[in-house]
Amino acid sequence: MGEEIDRSRKSWYLELMKPNMRGANYAWLDPSTIYNNARAFNDCINDLSQPFIDDHISMVAAIDAMGFNLGGAIAHRLGAGLVCVRKSGKISRDLIDQPYSNYTKREQIMEIPSDVLHTGDRVLIVDQWIETGGSTLGAIKLIEKAGATVVGVAVIAAERSTGGLFIRDNYK
Repeated sequence: MGEEIDRSRKSWYLELMKPNMRGANYAWLDPSTIYNNARAFNDCINDLSQPFIDDHISMVAAIDAMGFNLGGAIAHRLGAGLVCVRKSGKISRDLIDQPYSNYTKREQIMEIPSDVLHTGDRVLIVDQWIETGGSTLGAIKLIEKAGATVVGVAVIAAERSTGGLFIRDNYK
């Protein structure tokens, strides 16, 4: 039996993350155990939402796919709409797309419906993890291409990579 987790500490739920068991290609901890625990998930959503409560967020942009569960909950908490930033080929209507380099350095394309974001929209980007920052930086470009303003980025964890540090230093 392990030690009891002190749930009064901020971000206590991070201790629930499980270590990588799949080898070197999977370098991060698994935060899905946070989602399996109602109190942990609620506290995580509260913590990720709190910095943006007074920022008049109109849309949350959740990055495919692990950002979807966090993004939906945060959008609900903030009273905002939700746009899912999808990998190429998943949207069956007019779209806006943006190339980006993912965490494996592979070039990909992300997209959103062309009629979802508008000039004046204040957008919070949400994802589970920032490893290299490529997906998040691609989402920032995509949202700005649509005419909206990126107010901030909310993630459970961010690596101290060049992209991760840039995002931390330039976005709330």
